[in-house]
Amino acid sequence: MNEDNMYNLNIERAVLSAIIFDPEIYEDIASKLEPHDFYLPFHQHIFMAMEELNREEKPIDEEFLRVKLNSKKEFDEVAMLDILSANPISNTDAYIEEIKSRSTKRALATLATTIKKVTIEDDLPTDDIMNLVEKRLYEITQNSVSQDFRDAKEIAVSVLDRISFLKSIGNSKLIGVDSGFKNLNDKTSGFGKGDLVIIAARPAMGKTSFVLNITKKAIDRGEGVAFFSLEMPAEQLMLRMLSTETSIPLQNLRVGNLNDEDWSRLSDATDEMKKKKLFVDDDGYATIHHVRSKLRKLKAQHPEISMAIIDYLQLMSGDSRDGRQQVISEISRGLKQLARELDMPILALSQLNRGVESRDNKRPLLSDLRESGSIEQDADIVMFIYRDDVYREAIEKEKEMKAKASGAIDYVNPFEKKEEEEAELILGKHRNGPIGTVKLIFQKSYTRFIDAPRKDDIPTEVQYNNIDMPLST
Repeated sequence: MNEDNMYNLNIERAVLSAIIFDPEIYEDIASKLEPHDFYLPFHQHIFMAMEELNREEKPIDEEFLRVKLNSKKEFDEVAMLDILSANPISNTDAYIEEIKSRSTKRALATLATTIKKVTIEDDLPTDDIMNLVEKRLYEITQNSVSQDFRDAKEIAVSVLDRISFLKSIGNSKLIGVDSGFKNLNDKTSGFGKGDLVIIAARPAMGKTSFVLNITKKAIDRGEGVAFFSLEMPAEQLMLRMLSTETSIPLQNLRVGNLNDEDWSRLSDATDEMKKKKLFVDDDGYATIHHVRSKLRKLKAQHPEISMAIIDYLQLMSGDSRDGRQQVISEISRGLKQLARELDMPILALSQLNRGVESRDNKRPLLSDLRESGSIEQDADIVMFIYRDDVYREAIEKEKEMKAKASGAIDYVNPFEKKEEEEAELILGKHRNGPIGTVKLIFQKSYTRFIDAPRKDDIPTEVQYNNIDMPLST
């Protein structure tokens, strides 16, 4: 290995010297460099000392740096003199790029050594090696090296910054990723970055339609969405979103039953859709390894992606030979870890057990989740979509069939089909906030959910440390 390509101490000294001679440029440089980007340990120490002095609102000069480093037993007189004797530079951009480039080369060289070790010496399984390599490459690309531990000082500062931000936005309830539904945002404050959100329902409840509505609202805000569609091709998803956007019934779009005005609206909506940051994987087969690999690459290429959606969790495959429940456990745990790694919410659709059909009250419970144990444990939010009219229609249809079978040919089915049906979004679990029910309206022809009026909100509960406390709304 030619180590001359791995670092350049003169360039590192020049940048540090520039900061000491002109401390005003520190924050600009700190936004581009991390301590680990410097090769020499003393250079890393002095850059970290600059960060601490800046946070403490103290001068970043020779004397304060000397005191700070001496207090940690990290001061090196000779290395400091080398920095002070370096010619200060006015344009640091080219120097910063060189430091970054060589830092990346060192990281890649270290990764190459790691690959050799885990492949030959440790003989790890292939999937584990691929996951390790992809994760590390993603970190190198983002230039964010993970740490084993974060100390209390860093965590406290981070929390204080977060509280300051929340105070600055006043009474705004949206502090996470916008769901696109005001009533839901009021309960959740938005989806938290790093959250695993499970959306579950029985068939025909609009499972897929709801997340497509969330997707559409996100891309309309200029955000990006990654959509893993394991059940239907991308064209079918696009048809549903175009129906939602144009208010042309989905069935009309499917058969091409459009008048001139419809064609004009559809053409305009399609032109707009072409500009959106929507990325669909409709391969139809996915393991947690596939999702991890594809999503890391996509997020690195498109940082504007704000969420990922998986339709649906039980269609994912796994390698475990210990049964389907263990496979689902590995998938849900992997999705939660990936959400935290990429710092964005992952929304996964999930099936419910048939047991819900046998109850008089068919509103879903957490125990109705298929392979519920691991999903319930890993998820930050679990929501159920429920439309009472779906069951009422089925019940009345069964009565009608029985009546006609018994000879009552003039039997009139009392169920009245409506273009708009009441829907409920039931928050069965919310790790960081209240549970309860959010009211929506489902517009069947356009497969579109909208917020319902707020006059009759249902009371919710707030959960803290597994203790339920009533909260009136």
